[in-house]
Amino acid sequence: MTGKLWLVPTPIGNLEDITLRALRVLKEVDLILAEDTRTSGKLLKHYEITTQMRAYHLNNEHAVLSSIMALMQQGQELALITDAGSPGISDPGFLLVRECWREGVEVEALPGATALIPAITESGFPCERFVFEGFLPPKKGRQKRLQVLLQEERTVILYESPHRLLRLLEELSLYMGENERLIAVAHELTKVYAFMKRATPKELLTYFTEHEPKGEFVVLISPRD
Repeated sequence: MTGKLWLVPTPIGNLEDITLRALRVLKEVDLILAEDTRTSGKLLKHYEITTQMRAYHLNNEHAVLSSIMALMQQGQELALITDAGSPGISDPGFLLVRECWREGVEVEALPGATALIPAITESGFPCERFVFEGFLPPKKGRQKRLQVLLQEERTVILYESPHRLLRLLEELSLYMGENERLIAVAHELTKVYAFMKRATPKELLTYFTEHEPKGEFVVLISPRD
């Protein structure tokens, strides 16, 4: 009898944003695969979860895939968690889930925290249809991809790191020109100092030039008229 892989979302900031079911699964599985065991260790300690952890991240996922699959093929149940949010959404997960499907290992994804949903619902931009792009390519293909996305008639959602946020706002200001099309930038969602700003790219560029970006950001681009 084969085991099972559980995909368990973890809080994106506030530790209370985890479901009762997720806590139960983390306590009951044989092993937790964690993107960063130090980061996840704080969450597990907070909820007094003593399940053994093993590192599983983008730098080792290919190397450890076969040994992880062997555990589930022997009947063990494993949970995959990332530093924040839902596994597989701009985080490790896809490779392992695909292999489970190939090998006939059951996979179950729990609902839970992810940054893009609260960001778009809070933004006031249309959210009945949207495009989630995740992180743009840092170099090759970045400008072309961004120019394509700016033609979207749906809200576009991006993730961006603090050291590239100003570059992104500069690019948006250049490509979008002087029109009044709005951008929303969300930061520290669910945390004490969470905020969202809605303005033109030029206005946001001025703000973040004066206020150094820190932490991860969700950037939303309003639909083209």
